[in-house]
Amino acid sequence: MAKKTALVLIDLQNDYFPGGAMELVAPDIAAATASHLLSHFRNSQQPVIHIQHIALQEGATFFLPNTPGAAIHQSVHPLPSEKVITKHFPNSFRDTALLEYLQAEHITHLVFCGMMTDICIDATVRAAFDLGFENTIISDAVTTRNRELHGETIPAGNITKSFLAGLNALGGLYTQIQSGEQYLTK
Repeated sequence: MAKKTALVLIDLQNDYFPGGAMELVAPDIAAATASHLLSHFRNSQQPVIHIQHIALQEGATFFLPNTPGAAIHQSVHPLPSEKVITKHFPNSFRDTALLEYLQAEHITHLVFCGMMTDICIDATVRAAFDLGFENTIISDAVTTRNRELHGETIPAGNITKSFLAGLNALGGLYTQIQSGEQYLTK
């Protein structure tokens, strides 16, 4: 069977953008690249899956149900024909219909864009590998936020590079890493 590829857009939601409840570093840059990939997938009539996180846990401060912050960002807003899957955990497969949908559609290769590199992207890509999918992350279509460890601020760009390097270790064990330009010109 031929390889069937889908674009998976994870958590590109308003709360991660300027003015949102959990603003990330350079979300507009990542979203612009994700938007280019989205146009490519739409134009080539390949499947697109939007993952939307809705926070249900007590004490949650962003992605709250029925709030503008939880809405998918306008730059990658889903078309009525595109699949939208709601999740409540970092791993997009946990307690969702994602696996069943991918299997029903005979999708074997996933191209990931989204937010946050070190949480939801990492958790989902590792799970996808464990479930037998071939994966690609678009390196300039993911981002996160600065983190603090032992009183030191770790820049978001360093976190993203470290996580992508780890996922790409051992010859791309979990995923291949490509820029948007590399992917679109292959």
